[in-house]
Amino acid sequence: MDISAPSDTIEDGSTPTAHTATSDNSTAARVGAWGVLLGTAVTLIGLSWDIQWHNDVGPDTFFTLPHLFLYSGSAISGFASLAMVFLATSAQRAGRPVPALGGTPIRVFGSNLTAPLGYMVAGAGAALFLLYGLLDMQWHAIYGFDAVLNTPSHVALFLSITLTMIGSIMVFASHRDHRWGQVGIVLAIPIMITFAPILTQALDNLELPVDSTILGVLLFGPMLLVLGAAALARPGAAIAIAVALGSIQAALWWFSPWAAEAYASSIGLPLRDGLGSRPPSLPAIMPMFLIVAAVAVEGLFWLARTRGFDPNKIVPAAGLVTGLVVGVTFPLQLQFTHFFARLALNDVVLSTVVAIPLGLLAGFLAGRFVRMLPAPATEVAR
Repeated sequence: MDISAPSDTIEDGSTPTAHTATSDNSTAARVGAWGVLLGTAVTLIGLSWDIQWHNDVGPDTFFTLPHLFLYSGSAISGFASLAMVFLATSAQRAGRPVPALGGTPIRVFGSNLTAPLGYMVAGAGAALFLLYGLLDMQWHAIYGFDAVLNTPSHVALFLSITLTMIGSIMVFASHRDHRWGQVGIVLAIPIMITFAPILTQALDNLELPVDSTILGVLLFGPMLLVLGAAALARPGAAIAIAVALGSIQAALWWFSPWAAEAYASSIGLPLRDGLGSRPPSLPAIMPMFLIVAAVAVEGLFWLARTRGFDPNKIVPAAGLVTGLVVGVTFPLQLQFTHFFARLALNDVVLSTVVAIPLGLLAGFLAGRFVRMLPAPATEVAR
């Protein structure tokens, strides 16, 4: 695939930055952005349901209802992205202004298509997800039932979903000068905070001092919270993201065990013996106390605004503070939800110590990624 960003003009000689502000608030921009976000939300629901099925019922085959949600979510995001690519391409070929749909237009497939950057990323993730779905189907055909998450096909699928979620954040970031774009970021960030620690389960076969999922929570939670707050650059942004995360956690906490039990009953399968009061797996690893870190982040950014500090210098400190809050509270959360049979002081100390470098790294990466996000079209037009 040939991917190249146009320098000053696109093929018809028009200037993309001059055109992109004209259609920024269009219906197409909203429909495309919310379509991609809807797809990631459906995928997240399917993932939580699938993990709960493995824990409450047992291994599964390829053709299950939770898997249908997973693949449907990617298909929704993929088709929404493809529609926006066709819209941008048709405008460019007709000599009309290229609408501001989700970032800088780039040329793909030998310059035959013009793709807004955010939709290019989201669409590539969706396409890869469906491609690796064939690998997963082959894996099931060879080995039968699936019992664990960190199989090669699953890891590839998770990386693909992550690309789509990144693309969703990029799309809304390009419209964050509008209220609906800001709301989209507030919702897209928690979806990725929930999903991202699943990626680190690919490291389960390594001898690590800390559980790989905990490492994922300690890194991705702070990084994405600070990234969202810095990208929105508005008072209350971090708190809004934390509240949205809590709302998603509450919804999945109820939905996942109910859906697993209802689906098992509908196809005549029993639940495992001795489930007891074990909490739903995916919601239980979402950082419950991120709201505490969000308040601290708001305080740091308020201090920067009132004292005239450079906000870029606050971002690493915000990552460190968020990492420390999550590092101290996450082992307590796991004990509270009965994920840990017993909590030792060493668990809290180790989590806190590991959170220091990961928090600093999270803040550093958040600052870098904010500068990489597409600028709002109104800023580009200036």
